[in-house]
Amino acid sequence: MDPLLTAAGDRLAAYHERLAQLVGIDSGSGHLDGLREVADLVQTWCLTAGLAVEREPVTDPSGTPLGDVLIARRRGHGGRRILLAGHLDTVFPPGTAAARPFRVQDGRAYGPGVSDDKGGVLAGLAAIEVLATLGRAEYGELILVCTPDEEIGSPGSRAVLRTLGAEADVALCLECARDNGDLVSARKGVADVEITLRGRAAHAGIEPERGASALLAAARLTIALDALNGRWPGVTVNIGHLHAGDRPNVIADRARMLVDLRAWRPGEYDAALAEIRRLVAAPTVSGVDADLAVHAPTPPWQTGPGGHRLIELAEKVGAELGLSVSHTATGGCADANLLAEAGAAVLDGLGPVGGADHSPSEWLDLNSVVPRTALLAGLIGMVGRERDA
Repeated sequence: MDPLLTAAGDRLAAYHERLAQLVGIDSGSGHLDGLREVADLVQTWCLTAGLAVEREPVTDPSGTPLGDVLIARRRGHGGRRILLAGHLDTVFPPGTAAARPFRVQDGRAYGPGVSDDKGGVLAGLAAIEVLATLGRAEYGELILVCTPDEEIGSPGSRAVLRTLGAEADVALCLECARDNGDLVSARKGVADVEITLRGRAAHAGIEPERGASALLAAARLTIALDALNGRWPGVTVNIGHLHAGDRPNVIADRARMLVDLRAWRPGEYDAALAEIRRLVAAPTVSGVDADLAVHAPTPPWQTGPGGHRLIELAEKVGAELGLSVSHTATGGCADANLLAEAGAAVLDGLGPVGGADHSPSEWLDLNSVVPRTALLAGLIGMVGRERDA
């Protein structure tokens, strides 16, 4: 058997134990106690593996604490700096770990965050341990970064990620592989758009003409925004939340909308966002005005020459291990987008195989842990031996 597969197999029991521990802790974005607890565990395991660890507290733009970014480093004897990127937060509220505890059934593990991204983070750590066991350190520096706010667009971690991405030669991202085993080679860009409309309240029966309905303006804007779907290839606009008014006998004087914009290409992303701004600036109800705020805008990530080379190397490592390696683009964004924007060559989906993310059915294929850990470790080694990627 290949030494990478053997060493990864030797780490499997520890992987299972660690996965159960992490999944058993609620660590939804903003749940500081849980995020601190999972970061403490990962820090302990990193220190045991011989990595130097630092923690950097981060906040959102309003100053609200979001937890710590954990950065673990290991020096090698090569020249290339390789970044492994994962996240510790989930989308699930406190109480989910108790209501839906970690379990294993028919070769799959279930529980909140088991695939997205606790399983991926642990695969990254396991790959580092595999390389250490085999005495392979062809890289110049290996860096594992774990963020606490990826699920909300990394508003606090962006500066850290951009610095690390700019310093890294390569970023290997630990989101789990698609449910068919594909790696991820491109992601859509995303903008979360918050729209506030302000009108005038009035009695709906006595003097409705004195009012200006923010609700009606929001309804018309909803139709106009939905019509943007299909205007550019791959661009989607989803109005995910609309709240307006409080009582049926009052003309609604306020409305709030939350809109999700996604696009494959930077030009189309910018054009769609500009059109949303134009529509918001021209409400269709007299007496209503509106403004918008764009939260955590994340640009599209498209594979460049460096990324294509990483795919070639992953395919080569897979062939050596007897694994078929394929890749795909996905509409979800991740920290990979920010690392690519910073200049790193990026490949994502390097965790084990998983699926049903963000749902009660989220799963991780435990049979994929050993081969995917070996693939990641082999890719790190091959990148470390490359002069250019």
